[in-house]
Amino acid sequence: MHTIDDLLKIMARLRDPQHGCPWDVEQTFATIAPYTIEEAYEVADAIDRGDHADLRDELGDLLLQVVFHARMAEEQGEFSFVDVVESICAKMIRRHPHVFPDESGIVQKVENAVAQTTAWEEHKRREREGNGAADTSVLAGVARGLPEWQRALKLQKRASRVGFDWHAPGPVLDKLQEELEEVRHELAVPAHEAAAQRAKEARILDEIGDVLFVCVNLARLAKVDYSQALRGANAKFERRFRRMEALAAAEGGKLDGMSLDQQDAFWERAKADDKAGRL
Repeated sequence: MHTIDDLLKIMARLRDPQHGCPWDVEQTFATIAPYTIEEAYEVADAIDRGDHADLRDELGDLLLQVVFHARMAEEQGEFSFVDVVESICAKMIRRHPHVFPDESGIVQKVENAVAQTTAWEEHKRREREGNGAADTSVLAGVARGLPEWQRALKLQKRASRVGFDWHAPGPVLDKLQEELEEVRHELAVPAHEAAAQRAKEARILDEIGDVLFVCVNLARLAKVDYSQALRGANAKFERRFRRMEALAAAEGGKLDGMSLDQQDAFWERAKADDKAGRL
């Protein structure tokens, strides 16, 4: 049975300049970061599919990313995997005073998960101040490296702490309709010159951004996981589109070259099959 020590040794060997893997040796924090993000999404995908065997493997891939980054940091004399473990253990104990006693043996009380979330954010704020952070905004500390939908969600949650928020999905639907009308308006504005066209494209980009931001807000207030909802929509589209292709092939044709009306007919059949549980 392999252990975490074995994994650390494997990564050290892979990164060995003389005897390691050329690909692993030439990687940097920047080149590995996209893989780290990708692995996190693959973990989420395995969870969505309820595939525990795949989840085990994907968690291993994600762990490898942590080990990879820690190894590169150790090579540069910054920190090691042991330091990463020490840091997260200390943080979890520090941020859960309602679970772990302090130096005097006292365990704080917390009423519920909502109260704990508020306390957690307060711990983070104090830690930022303790680290000398000059930004005192309620939005301070929302990482810019997050996927933009997730950053939008965090910004909205932070603003909500000071009462800048709707309290139900209804008003957000009204706002969404307003933003959609602004997109519709910009799409209809004529632009005959190149400069005017570029300005129009910039306005459309801005207005569609507003639509997406409001959609994240709508999901939040409807208590829906935006990422999960979008993954579900992607899976549904893929499932139905593949059925369209199969239906067309069964009739001796291909979607490519068909009119949109013909394709729509196959789409409606695929959708009906999906709703009937035949896919």
